[in-house]
Amino acid sequence: MAGPGQSPGGVRGGAPRYRTLLTACLLLLSAQALAVDPRERLTDPALEARARAISAELRCLVCQNESIDESHADLARDIRVLVRERLTAGDSDTKTVQSIVDRYGDFVLLRPPVKPATWLLWFGPAALLAVGLTGTALWLRRRSVAPETSKALTQEEQRKLEQLLREGGS
Repeated sequence: MAGPGQSPGGVRGGAPRYRTLLTACLLLLSAQALAVDPRERLTDPALEARARAISAELRCLVCQNESIDESHADLARDIRVLVRERLTAGDSDTKTVQSIVDRYGDFVLLRPPVKPATWLLWFGPAALLAVGLTGTALWLRRRSVAPETSKALTQEEQRKLEQLLREGGS
C-alpha cells in the first residue's frame, strides 16, 4: 500500500514529474509548428497539407540540417512561400519540387536522388569509413608482427666483443 505522498507505484511526486515532462514535450512539438508563419498558410486545408508535405522534404539551405518547414531562416520562409505560390497556381507536387530543385540544385532535397552528381554525397561517408578501417587494420597488422629476432654472433664478432670488453675494463 502506498504511503502518504506516494503514488500507487511507490514513487513520490510522480504526477508533477509527468506533468512537467508532458509540458516540455508539448513545448518542443509546438516550436516546430511556429516555424510556418500563420500569414504563410493557405486557406485551403488540402493545399496547405500538400505544401507542408513538400516543405518537410526540402532542406533549409541556411540551417542545412532542418527542413524548410522547421526552419526560421528567411531563405526557408521564402522557399515556403514559393512552394505555396506554385501550388496555388495549380502545379503538381512533383512540378513544384522540380521548380525548387531547378532553382537551388539537388542539395535542397533532404533525400537527393542517387546519380553521378550526388555519388560523393551518398557514398563518400562509406568510402571514408572503409579507407579508415583499412588503414587501421593495416597499422594494427604491422604493429602486431613480432620484430625479427637478433642472430647469434659469429665467432669473429664474439672475439672482437670480448677484446673490446677486456680493453674497456682495464
